[in-house]
Amino acid sequence: MCGIVGYIGKRESQGILIDGLRKLEYRGYDSAGIAVFTENGLEVRKSKGRLAVLEEKLGGEPLHGSVGIGHTRWATHGKPSDENSHPHTDNSHKFSVVHNGIIENYLDLKDELMAKGHKFVSETDTEVISHLVAEEYDGDIVKAVQRAVKRMRGAFALGVLTEFEPDRLVAVRFASPLVIGIGNGENFIGSDIPAILEHTRDVYILNDGEMAILKKNSVELMTIDGENISKEIFHVDWDLVTAEKAGFDHFMLKEIYEQPKAYRDTMMGRISEDGRKVVLKEIGMTLEQIQGIRKIQIVACGTAFHAGLVGKTVIESLARIPVETDVASEYRYRSPIITPDTLVIVVSQSGETADTLAALREAKRNGARVMAITNVVGSSVAREADDVIITQAGPEIAVASTKAYTSQLIAFYLLGLYLADKLETRDEKWIADVLTAMNQLPEQVESILDQAVVLKQVADSISKHSNLFFIGRGMDFAVAQEGSLKLKEISYIHSEAYAAGELKHGTLALIEDGIPVIALITQEELYEKTLSNIKEVKARGAHVLAVINAGHEGEVSKSVDEMFAIPRTLPLLAPALSVVPLQLIAYYASLALGHDVDKPRNLAKSVTVE
Repeated sequence: MCGIVGYIGKRESQGILIDGLRKLEYRGYDSAGIAVFTENGLEVRKSKGRLAVLEEKLGGEPLHGSVGIGHTRWATHGKPSDENSHPHTDNSHKFSVVHNGIIENYLDLKDELMAKGHKFVSETDTEVISHLVAEEYDGDIVKAVQRAVKRMRGAFALGVLTEFEPDRLVAVRFASPLVIGIGNGENFIGSDIPAILEHTRDVYILNDGEMAILKKNSVELMTIDGENISKEIFHVDWDLVTAEKAGFDHFMLKEIYEQPKAYRDTMMGRISEDGRKVVLKEIGMTLEQIQGIRKIQIVACGTAFHAGLVGKTVIESLARIPVETDVASEYRYRSPIITPDTLVIVVSQSGETADTLAALREAKRNGARVMAITNVVGSSVAREADDVIITQAGPEIAVASTKAYTSQLIAFYLLGLYLADKLETRDEKWIADVLTAMNQLPEQVESILDQAVVLKQVADSISKHSNLFFIGRGMDFAVAQEGSLKLKEISYIHSEAYAAGELKHGTLALIEDGIPVIALITQEELYEKTLSNIKEVKARGAHVLAVINAGHEGEVSKSVDEMFAIPRTLPLLAPALSVVPLQLIAYYASLALGHDVDKPRNLAKSVTVE
């Protein structure tokens, strides 16, 4: 979600660090900073905003030294600000840390450290790490980091320096990427290969639970338990553009493959240790306020609106509260009925979507409490909402949203379960069973991605057509709408999504011999009904691809031309799986037609005008 770079060697480190951070700008960030060992000790410069702001600050007061760490931050804890920027230090300013990821138990650690006299200046989880390392230090920075890491829960990639040992740079990986660059009389760390590619093409790729101790002439690898390990050097033969995409041909494909991580990150820290409850500390509503909700309105645009369609069913099913869904651009102009007992949920990937922001303000003017689901801490939507659930998708570069959409689904599942627990509309065991199934989703998505070649063949065939239909019932219809939008926006193939039961009310007139129809049939209670609708289009000559649950292949095969089976999960959670093959079909269809996958015509990533 952010960028790390580190250097130890014989050259001036400031320029190397800034250049490395510039190579990571594609990841997205809201602030930047560096820490360097100088003749005056460990010095830090950091600032909110683009790298240019930091460079201007350093222009008049450069940091001279050959050891340092740098960071570009994508906010997860605390708004974008100078204070919340990395690197973070302890009270003595003798220890400095850069960190990617999330520390789940940082509040407990912070309380413990404050009781011992530590004082904190930021809102971040990362600052806790610098204080914790300082607290554990007894003359050996490696052992101090090992002890600190063992007390932390969550995901992290770390770069750690201490003024007491200026000849060593410590790096740790646990569930967040980190690579070690090997040079001649100098070594590097980076959260991604582009950060160090200009200086070396030989790297060690750390695995979870591994750490590296860098000196200018050596790199020592070990586990966080202190056991020495050896690794083969990986030689990078990518160019810089390919490296930024982690070897993928396009950012969209990279982001599709990042979804398992986005699922894990969005759930991280929001499920109790025993796995039986959802913990949403970011929601400030009292139990009385939750019990007073009489109606929920979900307002969003485009892909986020489609996430809201799934969210409607999730909340109504779990919490038994009536939910309306609205396209944000229409919301204000229909004079919506908003009362103080209405909860309005606005959904926006960027947090700056103009129509959604206007809807938020309209809701607040009319006395509603507003909750935001967004991917950007410190965005306008996040600042102005009463409660905010930050999805942890990380920056999304491609215009067509994939991991941001599915992270929004995870957020709705968490919210629905949270409300169900508070309102006692579902018992604890039922909630625990759903959470168990949710924890299986990342691995299940990975199994779908392993079958991408099958979907590429489907997409190649679809790319030869100018019209396409998606059909489904219930939550499958919501996913069908997202699948149709993905195909339209990047392949430019005309497609429409219909509730399968509505076909006979007009749409069947458009079905002709050979026209592709993608039918979703993952909702068990609607299985027979949807299968009947599939037979209707098949009887009129449609070529049908069915997205089904594993185990239904035998019966469905009699009624369709092709099938793609997703792993079995609870019907409620199926949208988090069934959308993935649709994303891949859209991607490969666009590729087959020779279009710019990441930058489709006429579209922008963040729509900041009405």
